[in-house]
Amino acid sequence: MTDLHDLSAAQQLRSLRRRDVSARELAQHYLDRITKLDGELGAFVTVDAEGALQAADRADEQLARGEHAPLGGLPIGIKDLHATAGLVTSFGSASLADHVPTEDAWTVGLIRRAGAVVLGKTNAPEFGVACYTENAVTPTPAVTPYDVGRYASGSSGGAATAVAAGLLPVAHASDGAGSTRTPAAACHLVGVKPSRGLVSLAPASTFFATGVEGPLARTVEDAALLLEVMARPPARDLYRWIPNTGLGDAGRSRPRRSLRVAWWVDTGVAGVDPHPEAVRAVHRTKDLLQDLGHDVREIPSPAGYDETTARALSDMLSISAAANVATVVPADRRDQLTAHTRNLAARGAQMTGTDVVLMHAALASLAGDFMSGLDEYDVALTPTTSGPPVPLGHFEALGIEHVNDRMLAWSCYTPWVNLTGQPAASLPSHLDDDGLPYSVQLVGRARRDADLLSLAAQLEHAGLWDTVHPPHWFR
Repeated sequence: MTDLHDLSAAQQLRSLRRRDVSARELAQHYLDRITKLDGELGAFVTVDAEGALQAADRADEQLARGEHAPLGGLPIGIKDLHATAGLVTSFGSASLADHVPTEDAWTVGLIRRAGAVVLGKTNAPEFGVACYTENAVTPTPAVTPYDVGRYASGSSGGAATAVAAGLLPVAHASDGAGSTRTPAAACHLVGVKPSRGLVSLAPASTFFATGVEGPLARTVEDAALLLEVMARPPARDLYRWIPNTGLGDAGRSRPRRSLRVAWWVDTGVAGVDPHPEAVRAVHRTKDLLQDLGHDVREIPSPAGYDETTARALSDMLSISAAANVATVVPADRRDQLTAHTRNLAARGAQMTGTDVVLMHAALASLAGDFMSGLDEYDVALTPTTSGPPVPLGHFEALGIEHVNDRMLAWSCYTPWVNLTGQPAASLPSHLDDDGLPYSVQLVGRARRDADLLSLAAQLEHAGLWDTVHPPHWFR
């Protein structure tokens, strides 16, 4: 018998529009699963059952009138790093556990106006400065449902856990150095980081603009449907651009020509080699791309993380943490910050203006090396992570001062794409003999997001990955 969560998001939308299922019934199905399963998974920090059912009833009224909003009646979770009006937004910090915004963040507002039913806020690390989701807001870290002794990554860890375990059909995520793609990899999902400027972080703004919001989903079509709703940046966004191709359609299409694809597996981090299964994932994908008629070539990694660039990436996290602590955390609550955040914020507070300029120069140089090395290619192919999902406690096992080095060693394939501003997608590849997921990363040309989605859809339908689910799916 098929359960409602067995349907893709696109299938659920079609069922809602045909009135085969009501929005209230669908929301209640997921709320029941959250109640039953989330205590072990750590996907949510806040569940708004009452508000969700009220929103579902409004969606049903609209559907009864024949009004089909893009996401009308579809349940969703919003990452807890992004403001939701009237709903607690802690930014992953116990110091802000009672913070209730009065306005939605820009993209959250787009999602609500598209008719989605917000079930709650998904778990995230404090201020998003970690690739593992563990904080002092909730006692349960976000774990991958493929092995609850391993992290779902971060900072969109709760969102990925929820979609993979069947607690949500799709989820809102964001990515500042891989934070959508590495959770997708840890949970056998599709995760998309759009081009810089396609999806806005408003009201937040940064000159370097490494972060961008995007979708986590089980299929490329589902990811593209959500991305199309999110891709409406406001005029105030410094990097705003509007695609001339429908992103939703791209998630159902195929490339119109043979693409030039470069691939490599070198991590770029001295002393860190990719896991054999991560290498296998890339070889499976490049062979399939060749079979599909694309021009696929192995190249050396266009750049690596030397001591200067690795430090610059660490400094970027430090500045982010220091800025968040200084601007949003009351002084009398800073003792509630996690040790990792305190360490980063202390470093960031000590940086001088010269330090910041040198950091930006190092990051721009790294980005430039990648862009020039890939200039003749349409797509780059790498692993998404250097190994499988990481056991709980791994990143802090050697002490707080070593967390950033351990994070870079595992998530080394993703940060450079945030620096260049290119679109990227993490796609599932396979499960190893222990049932752990492995993925690949595709990186497209800047502002060619539709082309990247079409290639991802082609790989999905050609069988790059099988439809598999973790044990929680069937409970």
